[in-house]
Order: sequence, then structure tokens, then C-alpha cells
Amino acid sequence: MGAPLTESMFYILLSLLQPNHGYGIMQQVEERTKGRVALGAGTLYGALNTLLEKKWITLHSQDDTSRKKKEYLITALGKEVLNEEIARLGELFENGRKAMENDKKI
Repeated sequence: MGAPLTESMFYILLSLLQPNHGYGIMQQVEERTKGRVALGAGTLYGALNTLLEKKWITLHSQDDTSRKKKEYLITALGKEVLNEEIARLGELFENGRKAMENDKKI
């Protein structure tokens, strides 16, 4: 398994299970986290470039007629990475829950 994802990368990948553009990604991340995570444009587009380089996402479509809006989509490799991260987070959660339950018994 690779290195853990940053929280921003995790939510960006989740937002790209369906084709989405930058502003849509920002909105989804903010909505999913109830405003706790708000991506700035610099952070988002830096992350998108990194994800493109890693081939975890792909350029899905580009509208050349208006504001050159680009839509991105997660790749099969990106889904593998996302699934590994979900499993890792699940393990963290489960171990933490068990430890706290054991602490209550002492």
C-alpha cells in the first residue's frame, strides 16, 4: 500500500467518482465535510495536477467554447488507491474503537 492520502486528496478523489469540474469539486468537498474542509483554488488545482501526473484521474472533457471548463474523472488506478485508503481508515477507526472500549473496561 502507498502513503496515506491527504484529506484534500481523499475528498477530491471521492468527488471524481462522477465527472466533475473544479468549482463542483470545491462545492462537493465543502458539502461532504459540512464546511470543515474548504479547498482554495490553488490547493485544488495543485492537487488536480498531482493526481493527473499519478494517473489517478483523467481529463474527462473540456469545453473550449466558454470558460474552458475542464471535467475530471477518477481512473481505475485512482479507485484502487481510494479503496486502499478507505480500508486503511477503517482499520484506524476499528483499532481506535476497540482500544477505547478496552479502556472503559479497566
